Amino acid sequence: MKKLGTVLIGIFITLIIIISVVPFVWVFVSSFKSNFDIISGNAGFTQGLHPENYITAFKMAPFLIFFRNSLLISIIGTMLNLVTMSMAAYVIARFTLKFGNVVKLLFTSVLFIPGAALLYPLFTTMRLLNLYNSKTSLVLVYAGLGMATTFYIMLSYYRTIPKSLEEAAYIDGASFFRTYMQIILPLTKPCFATAGVLQFLLCWKEFQFALTLTTGNEVRTVPIALYYFTSQFASDYGAMFAATTIIAIPSIIFYVVLQKQVINGLTAGSVKE
Repeated sequence: MKKLGTVLIGIFITLIIIISVVPFVWVFVSSFKSNFDIISGNAGFTQGLHPENYITAFKMAPFLIFFRNSLLISIIGTMLNLVTMSMAAYVIARFTLKFGNVVKLLFTSVLFIPGAALLYPLFTTMRLLNLYNSKTSLVLVYAGLGMATTFYIMLSYYRTIPKSLEEAAYIDGASFFRTYMQIILPLTKPCFATAGVLQFLLCWKEFQFALTLTTGNEVRTVPIALYYFTSQFASDYGAMFAATTIIAIPSIIFYVVLQKQVINGLTAGSVKE
């Protein structure tokens, strides 16, 4: 029975890996194919390899501008999200507030509202604030979209830190802010790494808000670059798959490099005090 359970777990994990990896492998392989091979569904390269698809991708879309915008928006959006949510989670974790459960419910509600339902309200709000077609609008929206995930990661981690550390600091004369900055924050590096990676990936890959809230190339991000490879009359699928690969690789590398910190943060935050 135990061996059967192990086999079933192995099969399940294998299926998850296949579901996760095969689509990216297919896109990567297709990025070297011709349009004919892609449309006809040929498994091989009947018309040879086409590495020039990557050159075409850079010619058809202003990737350097889009990469610069994505990097700037992702970094600032991640920092804003971490700073605000870390402070909010700390207060909820350490103090019994009259409306504490209401605050938690408000953060949770973000997870249940479809992104499409937020498009028009956010579009109208950004127009009224004169932030439409600006990097600031995307930074604010992305920081808000990830606040629920960051909040609960931070909250669960703060609850694993003994309150005696803060009590000792207060006895020594440290203020609330100094205790938070010098005692608590240094202990939350795995938590910040976990929330930071998830938030950065959200900012990097988000498409529908970037499309709705921006119009010009000077502001748009890398996911919008895929629009350059389709038109009403023709599509360059090889270049489009090359562009998809270019967009996906940085986020994959970023996650792989910080994978250990992400896992440590998630497992450490799973144990309550």
